[in-house]
Amino acid sequence: MPTADRTRFGVTPDGEVVERVTLRNAGGMQVDVITLGASLQGVQVPDREGRLGHVLLGHDTLEPYLRQPHFMGACVGRYANRIGGAAFTLDGRRFRITANEGSNALHGGVRGLDKVVWRIESADPHQVVLRHVSPDGDQGFPGELTITATYRLAPEADQLDLILEAVTDAPTVVSLAPHGYFNLAGADGGRDVMDHHLTLAASAYTPVDEGLIPTGEIRPVDDTPFDFRTARRIGDRVRDAHDAQIRIGRGYDHNFVRDEGRTDTPTFAARVTDPASGRAMELLTTEPGLQFYSGNFLTGELIGRNGVAYGQGQGLCLEPQNFPDAPNQPGFPSARLDPGQRYRHHTIWRFSVIP
Repeated sequence: MPTADRTRFGVTPDGEVVERVTLRNAGGMQVDVITLGASLQGVQVPDREGRLGHVLLGHDTLEPYLRQPHFMGACVGRYANRIGGAAFTLDGRRFRITANEGSNALHGGVRGLDKVVWRIESADPHQVVLRHVSPDGDQGFPGELTITATYRLAPEADQLDLILEAVTDAPTVVSLAPHGYFNLAGADGGRDVMDHHLTLAASAYTPVDEGLIPTGEIRPVDDTPFDFRTARRIGDRVRDAHDAQIRIGRGYDHNFVRDEGRTDTPTFAARVTDPASGRAMELLTTEPGLQFYSGNFLTGELIGRNGVAYGQGQGLCLEPQNFPDAPNQPGFPSARLDPGQRYRHHTIWRFSVIP
């Protein structure tokens, strides 16, 4: 039978209790969510032999989440990805965000949503709902933003839904995204993701400058290492230094432009398969962009489950989002949210096995 367990995961240096909610479905899939950053702390699904295993990088204790800079499993924001110069203009007023990557803001600034303890609104065998109120001026963003994150595990199928919603009391910009690092070979087995095969429903991507800020161009993927319209092994061109964008990102760290754009309901965005374990994962989303990050800045200093050092390429991120730096890029989809409107982001992960 599907179950939900709620336990104490740890305590922050400020004395805030961090809880963990564990969801299990009838097929054995297990999902762990912690209230720090509304983060996915664990995802376990079977391989082709029916053996359950972790497919999400993570830690068994709270302390590594508090000190690591990799946003592991978190819901990031108030603006996911990068804002160039840590500033933007809205209705003629200039807003400055706390810079945490050189002169730029990454994933919401110095103390983004990944750094705060969310409150559990409800938890039952099928889902957990978390809530956080980000005050006006938080990290420089205008407006009080009230956010909910709903993780829903299907009772029978190996499917996890995440619904992110937000309302504001003043005009602002919003883009929220999950930042899980997946490794379908087994996140605690020591293998990297270079043998995974990836498909992306994207015919274009947004090139970046040396600071990883989009240039404003929307570039076709044709005849480039960024063409994943048919399944391709990730390791084939991740180190192709002939491509300037690969050199800048030290691999893949780019926003892909979904062919369907923003949608009302989740549609296909990506598929990842691991031939060795037989695990497959499909990602569906409502968001117009998808950041593919090949774990380039994991350096081995971070120790995860089973004593595995998380080195370069140990996990991959597929982050559904609005385009990075959209508040400064008039040609990108709008990230504006006004009072009376509701921001809604819906992403689905579907797991299966291949022969």
